[in-house]
Amino acid sequence: MSYSKLLGSAALAVVIAGSAMAQEVTLRIQNHYAPESVSGQLTQQFIDDVELMSGGEIDIEFFFSSSVVATVETFDAAANGILDCDMTGGAYQTGKNPAFQFVGDIMGGYDTPYQQLSWLYYGGGLEAAQELYNTYGMQLIGWWIYGQESMSSSRPLAGPDDLKDWKFRSPPGLETEIFAELGASPIVMDFTEIFTALETGIIDGADASSLANNVGLGLYDIVKHATYPGFHSMPSDHLACNKTVWDGLSDKHKRIIETAMQKLALQTALYSERANAEAAAKLTAEGVTLYDWSAEDRAAFRKGAQAAWEGWAEKTPEARALVDSHKAYLGQLGLIAD
Repeated sequence: MSYSKLLGSAALAVVIAGSAMAQEVTLRIQNHYAPESVSGQLTQQFIDDVELMSGGEIDIEFFFSSSVVATVETFDAAANGILDCDMTGGAYQTGKNPAFQFVGDIMGGYDTPYQQLSWLYYGGGLEAAQELYNTYGMQLIGWWIYGQESMSSSRPLAGPDDLKDWKFRSPPGLETEIFAELGASPIVMDFTEIFTALETGIIDGADASSLANNVGLGLYDIVKHATYPGFHSMPSDHLACNKTVWDGLSDKHKRIIETAMQKLALQTALYSERANAEAAAKLTAEGVTLYDWSAEDRAAFRKGAQAAWEGWAEKTPEARALVDSHKAYLGQLGLIAD
């Protein structure tokens, strides 16, 4: 065999050996969004990005609409190995530790997704949150934030006075206390139960998602009132993986997933801003009434929400640490007074 052929054969052997040694992994991930919703479509792009950038070494088996376990059970399912990763949100885990409220839905805090993401990546948030997640055998990979949510209702929601005796679906946690104090009747139920509960009149309205996502869920086929632009809630949906599974990934695969997650975060904020504006125009034309609360009403809500943080901060040391971290960063941004 010639020297050149020998080199060629050796090079081919290295390529084959490298391919054989390439780590192949399947990740089972669940979220609570319908695949046709805005967030569902962006999730699919995340899946495609990870699989393409990894050259097929990472295969994602994805479960939309909480099809394996209930939304609130996704975190435990990942921690216990039924799934590998949870792509819902930290606020669903406040029953474990109230600190999860402040990595899930801060309420009355940041104005934009970019400010909230800035706390995570440049305000010490990821390090603080990671301690909390690791305590429960999970690793926080990143956030995707679509902006302020809109409340949907079968009756007008022009201001705080309209909240009296308003029965609505609420996620668990701090929100139930804030709205109960304002006279509403929050009912905690799974995300997937909202449509039927509205349809049957069990609830008058729902805090579900952004305006565009609510359209995707079909909520305005049933109810004809909504708050927009939103002000009360800007949840941070997360990607959190079983820590043993995450630690077992190669550095290359970790970086691919982290990078795809940051792309998803940016795309979610940008696309949702446009999608919400389009949804608002469409709904208005279809006779849905949108309520933009006054600056005074918004300020009253924010003041009440931020006061409620302190009660939650006293529940556990982890909650106190996260509240203090947010307050310090919000102060730097000029969003709250020192």
